Amino acid sequence: MQDQIIDLALELTKVTKAKIADLDQIMMRTQILSMNARLEAARAGEAGKSFSVVAQEMGSVSREVTELSGSLNLAISENAARIQNAGEEMMMGFKGSRYADMARNAVEIMDRNLYERSCDVRWWATDSAVVSVAEQPGAEAVAHATSRLATILRSYTVYLDLWIADRSGKVIANGRPDRYHGVIGADVSREDWFRRGLATADGDDFAVCDVEKVARLGNAQVATYSTAIRAGGETGGRSVGVLGIFFDWEPQARSIVEGISLSQEERKHSKVMLLDSRYRVIASTEPGAFGKTYPLKPEAEWGYGNKDGKIVAYGLTPGYETYRGLGWYGCIESAMNAAA
Repeated sequence: MQDQIIDLALELTKVTKAKIADLDQIMMRTQILSMNARLEAARAGEAGKSFSVVAQEMGSVSREVTELSGSLNLAISENAARIQNAGEEMMMGFKGSRYADMARNAVEIMDRNLYERSCDVRWWATDSAVVSVAEQPGAEAVAHATSRLATILRSYTVYLDLWIADRSGKVIANGRPDRYHGVIGADVSREDWFRRGLATADGDDFAVCDVEKVARLGNAQVATYSTAIRAGGETGGRSVGVLGIFFDWEPQARSIVEGISLSQEERKHSKVMLLDSRYRVIASTEPGAFGKTYPLKPEAEWGYGNKDGKIVAYGLTPGYETYRGLGWYGCIESAMNAAA
């Protein structure tokens, strides 16, 4: 609707200017006729005096009309510019608010998904097979834990793998040893998910890391959750190891950014993104954008602005239930004139 208003205003201006130009041409011809009439009146001498007065008056009227058309042309141009600016501001407000709502909704959907991941890691860390292998990592316990993790993975297809590490940071079991070679025995003691998982306060606590590519998982984009495995599976038990669960980020995030309700025309001129707390692109409808820093400068938890002729709208994660969120943003960048 805003685009139509602007188009109508510009079309009206165009038509009016064309008519004024036609009027100017008529006035020019009138002035030429007036000049010729005065010349003929001068040749006629005394008999042409009265006609000379009429010719002069015609010239005077023609000049007044020409001045009036010039003033009208200037006024129309100024008002057309004001209408266009007002229309663009209206369009910015309408689209900006709509896109900001969509951006916030996108990151909120992801938060609800990740809340479930935080529940999974705390629940599975109390599984008897997981606790037993962390407490006494013998061959039989490892085989049982591996089988148990594989069963979980068959049911929860959003995970790439589940790893159990002992307190020293050595991986002692995983759910897909046939797919991911070299995981068993790997030293993860310096990796963020292990250190933070080991440091969790109790069985209700968990750690979550920024989305990264993990070499041992085929360089896949992964969101990693972890928590300490505790003696006896008790909430307040001492830590005997760490459970790390690796969420298959890319396909889940892609479905969210591509699922935003933009029109086909808007999709041609827009990109939808999820940004982490450092404004790194962690999901985007633009191929190859993962890991790049986007120059977002939020002034509030929700908003929009004009950047180089494009609307940039954003919304900060609101968190979900006990999951506070990680300071992520949903973000939509769109051409100003993209049709809704």
